[in-house]
Amino acid sequence: MIQYRAENLHIVPVFGPAALAVSPRIGHIHVTVDNATWHWADASSNPVIINGLAPEPHKILIQLVNANHQPINEGTVQFTIPGAMPRLEAH
Repeated sequence: MIQYRAENLHIVPVFGPAALAVSPRIGHIHVTVDNATWHWADASSNPVIINGLAPEPHKILIQLVNANHQPINEGTVQFTIPGAMPRLEAH
């Protein structure tokens, strides 16, 4: 779970060129996992929840974008999901 905060931009599900004129500015985020060629948009203002990742290093790019999907700012979160712990067996 990745919490984020945007300053000077209201995160709302409003899209398109006409929304660029709204004040205060509105937008949403784009989320890219592990440098994928695709991303998803989110306008909920809720934390980003990602599950099912393999045990290895990962990189999540969160881009703050305007209502017309143009990037304003971005941040990256990097972390490693550890492999399975060895099991202890009683003898």
